[in-house]
Amino acid sequence: MKEINVTKISKILLFAVVLSIPSFGIAQRSRNHKSSRREQSFVAAYADSLARFRALQDSANHDFVMVDGAYSRLFVPTTFYNDISRSVFNIGSGYSADSLSLSSRINNALLHVYLHRPDLVRYGESQLNLSDKKLTKEPKAIKVNPDIVEYAAPKAEEPEYIPANIMVERPNFWTFSGDYYLQFLQNYVSSNWYKGGESNYSMVGNITMQYNYNNKQKVKWDNKLEMKLGYQTSRGDTVHRFKASEDLLRYTTKLGLQASKKWYYTIQMIASTQFTHGYKTNDSYVYSDFLSPLTVNLSVGMDYNLEWFKKRLKGTVHFAPLAYNFKYVERRDLAKSFGLDENEHFLHDVGSALSADLSWTFNDYVKWDGRIYAYTTYKRSEMEFENTFTFQLNRYLATKIFIYPRFDDSRERDFHHGYWEFKEYASFGLSYSL
Repeated sequence: MKEINVTKISKILLFAVVLSIPSFGIAQRSRNHKSSRREQSFVAAYADSLARFRALQDSANHDFVMVDGAYSRLFVPTTFYNDISRSVFNIGSGYSADSLSLSSRINNALLHVYLHRPDLVRYGESQLNLSDKKLTKEPKAIKVNPDIVEYAAPKAEEPEYIPANIMVERPNFWTFSGDYYLQFLQNYVSSNWYKGGESNYSMVGNITMQYNYNNKQKVKWDNKLEMKLGYQTSRGDTVHRFKASEDLLRYTTKLGLQASKKWYYTIQMIASTQFTHGYKTNDSYVYSDFLSPLTVNLSVGMDYNLEWFKKRLKGTVHFAPLAYNFKYVERRDLAKSFGLDENEHFLHDVGSALSADLSWTFNDYVKWDGRIYAYTTYKRSEMEFENTFTFQLNRYLATKIFIYPRFDDSRERDFHHGYWEFKEYASFGLSYSL
């Protein structure tokens, strides 16, 4: 082998020492937790040193190559090798510090480190051999037991099958609601009261039931039955111990086909009469009776569903440009007072109608229920406006005020009120709603 240039070997040895010092510096910095910025600077310097060494190799002659990994001792962490100490201290080893062989120069460089910088020596050869054995040891084959999945993986539990009878019921499109009350009124006036008057007692009962159908698609059918009956007694009436103060029997039915969200094409029928005889004070003449009169109004038009003031005011308004009105009076002597010809039982006419059923809940204690009905043949007209104000004290007790103006120009004109009629009362008692 050709003799290697001493200057190049010296540079290599000096470079090995320089590389060993930064290796120790890295460990020290790692132990002392220096900043990441200094570590990055060191890594850059180390990479630059490797690049310079690579350039040095390329520029050297072809004899400057690593043989059997001789140069590896200069680049691994500084290790104490036993063969170096044996070659120096054993008698007859033939060691010479001036030898120019490659292995001798490498050993001399390492020996210099052992003697002058022992603090840089991090490992012994025995540790290196042990590490080498661990690295070169053939890994054991890992036996895979696929059956272990059956024990480790959770198994899905199949639910126990229980036979069940499934019954699909047809939805119920019918709804029922009702309003009931029984109330009393008492008024006492002494015989010497300076303004006059008479004591009286009255009682009024009301039952209102609604049974409606709505399939939530196109068809709606509403049914409403109203029954109201009231009696009063007064000391000034010597003819009647009790006489009716309220008397109503009315049935309203309406069939609608939806036209839009708020509008329906409708057919409506209203039939009304009363339960018993109607008298005046100290007068035995019968002014009205059951089926005297009986009024049936059949109309065709459109309904509008009304929801105003955050749904506090609800109801329906029925507009009927075409309406047929039928009136029957069983007592012939009452025919003329109800707009029929004398001694007639029946009256038929055609006209237009307007009706509305409204409910306005002001709050939890005050409520207004109203009914408007108007019918005209362009020869005669009827109009009714019923108003009921309810002041609910609790679930079962309430005070009611009833105001009922009415217009009918088919009757004889009154000298004081004309064709207008008026009725009003206030009562207190039991009240319950479903």
